[in-house]
Amino acid sequence: MKPLFVALALALALAGTSAVAAEVENHGTHPFGIRDLVMMDRVGDPQLSPDGRQALYTVRATDYAANKGITSIYVLDLAKGGAPVKLVEKASSPRWAPDGSAVYYVAEKDGVSQLWRRPLGASAVAVQVTHAPIDVDGYKLSPDGKKALLTLGVFTDCADLACTKERLDGREKDKASGTVYDKLFVRHWDTWADGRRAQLFITDLDNPSEQPVLLTRGIDGDVPSKPFGDDGEFSFSPDGKTVYFDVRIAGKSEPWSTNFDVYSVPADGSAAPRNLTADNPAWDASPVPSPDGKTLYYLAMKVPVSEADRFRIMALDLASGEKREVAPNWDRSAGGMQVSADGKTLYVTADDNGQRPLFAVDAASGMVTTLVTNGEVGGYSLGKSSLLVQRDDLKRSADLYTADLQGKGLKQVTHYNAERLKKTQMGEPEFFTFKGWNNETVQGYVVKPVGYKSGKKYPVAFIIHGGPQGAMNNAWSYRWNPQTYAGQGFAVVTINFHGSTGYGQAFTDSISGDWGGKPLEDLKAGWAAALSKYSFLDGDRACALGASYGGYMIYWIAGVWNQPWKCLVDHDGVFDARAMYYDTEELWFEERENGGTQYEHPENYEKFNPINHVKDWRVPMLVIHSAKDFRIPDTQGLGAFTALQRRGIPSKLLHFPDENHWVLKPQNSVQWHETVNAWLKEWTAKGGAASGSK
Repeated sequence: MKPLFVALALALALAGTSAVAAEVENHGTHPFGIRDLVMMDRVGDPQLSPDGRQALYTVRATDYAANKGITSIYVLDLAKGGAPVKLVEKASSPRWAPDGSAVYYVAEKDGVSQLWRRPLGASAVAVQVTHAPIDVDGYKLSPDGKKALLTLGVFTDCADLACTKERLDGREKDKASGTVYDKLFVRHWDTWADGRRAQLFITDLDNPSEQPVLLTRGIDGDVPSKPFGDDGEFSFSPDGKTVYFDVRIAGKSEPWSTNFDVYSVPADGSAAPRNLTADNPAWDASPVPSPDGKTLYYLAMKVPVSEADRFRIMALDLASGEKREVAPNWDRSAGGMQVSADGKTLYVTADDNGQRPLFAVDAASGMVTTLVTNGEVGGYSLGKSSLLVQRDDLKRSADLYTADLQGKGLKQVTHYNAERLKKTQMGEPEFFTFKGWNNETVQGYVVKPVGYKSGKKYPVAFIIHGGPQGAMNNAWSYRWNPQTYAGQGFAVVTINFHGSTGYGQAFTDSISGDWGGKPLEDLKAGWAAALSKYSFLDGDRACALGASYGGYMIYWIAGVWNQPWKCLVDHDGVFDARAMYYDTEELWFEERENGGTQYEHPENYEKFNPINHVKDWRVPMLVIHSAKDFRIPDTQGLGAFTALQRRGIPSKLLHFPDENHWVLKPQNSVQWHETVNAWLKEWTAKGGAASGSK
């Protein structure tokens, strides 16, 4: 039990927060909170119809009682306006038929996900297109709409899909539960390997077969890649006769290789796949052919065994085999590439100084133009004369917008969550810059608390982002959303320290081998700059929070920079760098960040190892970890909690048996936030618990 004075202090802190809430409620609104966040509709996967007159997209609604999200497909008539129409419930991956007459999607029937086609019209009836005995995981339609690429998880030594199905069924019946492995990965992200590979097949849509043609025969790798690959990793040539895809050949080196290559294969499967980028030992990805079929555009890194090098835009002349970089002087990492109908312009997104805009890149000159900015472009669809853009920012969840091909005339066309957000109040964000490591400019932002009043001081949530090659951008999040803290009466401060993306490749690369060095200097300088610039920040009532690399930094500062903090919150952080190397799955990351393997360079892993500073820990800490996190296994969190308890430092452990590196289930998300918020309030209360640890 808490001592009486601690309980009283916590009650007073909660009363103060309630007073803010009551004040806002009197104006017919309430502070934005976690229950608002988890119940919001999530708009995604925008698809513009071939004639540009209709928008197709998904909306994920939350079934809180069932503790899950439900994704449905909607269509909106952009020409006539009106309300969106729900086409299909419990379905995903909507795509237009090339002639715009029907919509394709993936939906489950009898427990198996298959491809479906639904003609437009109120009385239209959906037709199941594929009848495979196993799940269709993804697809892409041919330019003429007569064929479809399918991705299926199969045992590559099986002659047909029925064999894969029989083997899976046999495993279900087998009472022996053990699995023998002879190579890595044995598990990846949150899933144990079962011997299957994601492979690429092609089927005739007018006469689909239970046994489509395998195009990736002999490819020991996953198409698309795991765990987050999608249909952007494979494509048809404009005439439909060739298929392009990217893949990492696995063998026994998969966990320490980032050598993806782009391949071509005849669409009829008459020849083996051919490697088009064998000369580059780094990552080649996302092949997109030009409309005339003469050029293949793709994204490429130059640094082997790196996942954070800049993705450059490459052009391959398919006749001569010559390659060139399209915009060599553009120091940003491109993603989500599409090509204009006339082949003259490439469209990409990229992190850029705290934003994630949509850019147009001239295919000939490499000149880059910013089209849509001030927030995050999470997805877009390119038409012949217009754009359909999914966009969000720190105060608005994703909605759809239209614009011309120059990004002009931006118009919001969906308004999901608008009524819900009208009933809430949010904090105002503001970006700032300061001089960090080596006197270089570093960016961060603050978010004022809900109910902010000039002249008052507010407790602070100092959030440290993960990655580490990532950034806290002007973007909406369903996990680390600053507004959930602002709604609790906290000011938020976050710093895009050296290692963050969107500030040039040298800035991003500077963290490798220096996890506890330059970033820590930036965090210290950023905290000092924020306190100097914003008088409403109460530096005596501040807690630091972080996840993944941010969690590593929480453990690191617990030993080397614990003076400012009343409490710490660590989610899925690295506690012991030495054990992390042997426990994680993607070894290329560890080897890149630490200059080689742990057994060859143990000193690199010990240089900034938090476990070596436990003797200096003193600040109360909440540790959060999940059993299905195979990126940073939960033994890291358990070890840290053991250290805290043995040291006698006030601490708690929140453990989820059913989550991965992220907390995704709605009720778990609420529990996560409520536990974190209670911890912050307890230790930032005036007096009592906030006076520090024993």
